[in-house]
Amino acid sequence: MKKIVTINDRGTITLPKDLREKYGLEAGGKIVIEESEEGLLLHPGVTFSVEIYGDNRLKEFAEQNEAELEEFDLEQGL
Repeated sequence: MKKIVTINDRGTITLPKDLREKYGLEAGGKIVIEESEEGLLLHPGVTFSVEIYGDNRLKEFAEQNEAELEEFDLEQGL
């Protein structure tokens, strides 16, 4: 299937509704644009937040793990 879309003066393109529905693309969604030998390849993308743990947060994890291990009975499995 080929579609022709117009690029506006801000470089924005509008994907046709049938393609947005077919690929589950919604407002605010992400598209990955990849260069290939044949030209540009567009495919749906996803993003998710990543938390970077500082020393204090890592210490909290260690303390929580130690507390859980103390409650764990190796003989009984709980």
